[in-house]
Amino acid sequence: MASRKVVGTGVRDLISSLPDEVLGNILSLVPTKLAASTSVLSKRWKHSLSLVNILDFDDSMLFYPNKVTDLPRTCFFDFVDNTLALLVNSQVKKFTLKCRHNLDTSRVDRWIRTVLERGILELHLTSHEDHCIDSEFFTSKTLINLTLSHGFYLEEGGCLPNGSVFFPALKTLTLIATGYGADYMFDALISGCPVLEELFIRYGDGPHGSDWIMVVSGQSIKRLTISSGFSTEELEFDRTSVLFQTPSLLFLDYSGYVQEHYTVDFSSLLEARLDLRLWESPIESNFDYENDVDVDGFGDATILVLGLSNVTTLHLSSHSLEVLHSCCSFIPLFSNLTDLSFESDEKQGWQVLPVLLKNSPILETLVIKSLVHKVTAKCGDMCACILKNKEEEECCLWRCQVKVLDIRGYGGSCKELKQMGHFFKKLKRLEIVKVGVQQESNNNGEYLRVTNDLMKLPRVSSKCHIQFYAAHR
Repeated sequence: MASRKVVGTGVRDLISSLPDEVLGNILSLVPTKLAASTSVLSKRWKHSLSLVNILDFDDSMLFYPNKVTDLPRTCFFDFVDNTLALLVNSQVKKFTLKCRHNLDTSRVDRWIRTVLERGILELHLTSHEDHCIDSEFFTSKTLINLTLSHGFYLEEGGCLPNGSVFFPALKTLTLIATGYGADYMFDALISGCPVLEELFIRYGDGPHGSDWIMVVSGQSIKRLTISSGFSTEELEFDRTSVLFQTPSLLFLDYSGYVQEHYTVDFSSLLEARLDLRLWESPIESNFDYENDVDVDGFGDATILVLGLSNVTTLHLSSHSLEVLHSCCSFIPLFSNLTDLSFESDEKQGWQVLPVLLKNSPILETLVIKSLVHKVTAKCGDMCACILKNKEEEECCLWRCQVKVLDIRGYGGSCKELKQMGHFFKKLKRLEIVKVGVQQESNNNGEYLRVTNDLMKLPRVSSKCHIQFYAAHR
């Protein structure tokens, strides 16, 4: 047998041969500590950290919770100092700081001031410890994206007068459980961002989670998310009023406990997601179910819902269904609504759905996340659980224009099958029915049983076609 010659093969370092700009973009995608560690690889990588344009500092990468370490606490602060000094002539686009341990206040203030003075585009600050930001230097002509989270809050003082412009280029602002020192500080911050388009507020949890003043006023805001933590502490607050002065708003995602009064300007709104909750369950309060009268009062969401009446797309949580039923004196006409989706669970009923469907004359797509719901006498002809002797023309479903019905989380129980049969008999304009069938992994027999049962149901619409997809539990 002829002998074989073993030829050595070298592995070409393709990454090291990349241009500096490309290499810098790659290193910017990883935490800064990892990017810095590449400097020991070779001479080519010795100054690799100077190529990054995104800085991401997280002290958990040096200090881990519940883990003993010999590293001094100043190690992290020294690393940030040295990195900023190294990049003194570099164009840093994004600066992220996440601190879970005690802060060096003077250093943190210096870092914030430094990156703002260097023309940073994005600034994201998160801390588990309280840190009061010196508002006097908290300004930038270049910043377009800002996040203040948990421990970071604005100091109370005269440094943020209303009418002053602090971030003339800011487009996106995220405030997560953030404090403002005084109520006017929040207004001053928003008014100081004249071209702000997207605002995210998380409240109801964290050290300053209750500090949102229930007011959002901005002429340029197009996307607004108000997210409640629904903490038990929030239940102790007095029910009050909410103001939304946002005439340019296109998208709203709002969650919170229902308030006593709303003042809204949603004249441009196209899509809304609503997760409103009662301050307490009707079962625990003085609620007259027979006459649908709330004796003590949960709040009044009528004006809020009226402000949503021009949307084309509406998403409702199961809690919102309860609020619309209990806390609205009337349901307005949704003359532009084409897409409606709602969640359902065993604790909330469908009482508001009959009138909601009747007041949505051009509705085409209906998405229901679970058919399981609390059965009450007020569900009307929307529900198959309690059917009354009514003429066909009185049924809200019979007059409904829905062409696409999407049922998610379908379990195939007798009640669910009965409800599907009710839809098939009443929705005469149905063209497509999508059913997400819940099933255990590898249980094809159960899946076939559920789908076959649905296929056997009679349909009033000759154009109706059923599509199935699996949703594993």
